[in-house]
Order: sequence, then structure tokens, then C-alpha cells
Amino acid sequence: MQHESIPITVYLTDEQAQAFAQFLKRVGLDDYRGLAVDQQEAYVMRSAGEAVRAGLALAGYAPR
Repeated sequence: MQHESIPITVYLTDEQAQAFAQFLKRVGLDDYRGLAVDQQEAYVMRSAGEAVRAGLALAGYAPR
């Protein structure tokens, strides 16, 4: 099955963008597993989080 990527536009304050970038840097697979219905969903959730993190980095929010 092929998945099509969809664009998402989100407007955040500087403070929100920095905080969310930090959150996505710190969250791990175990965190996603605790909230997912199964392992596959946890991997999909993590992949989505990484995509958002990459978008934040492109916007200049890439915490060390």
C-alpha cells in the first residue's frame, strides 16, 4: 500500500515552536508505545513526530 504525504500548516508562537521541538527531541519509542494501540501504530506515530520535528528544524527550531 502506497501512502501519500499531505501538507499540514500550523501557526505557533516562538515559545510554542521551541517547546514542541524540545518535546519531539526528548520523546522516545517507549513513550509512543505507551499511548499506541499496538507496536505498528507506535512506529507510525514516531514517524509522524519525526516529520514534524524536521519541519520545525527547517523553520529554525532544532534544539541541540
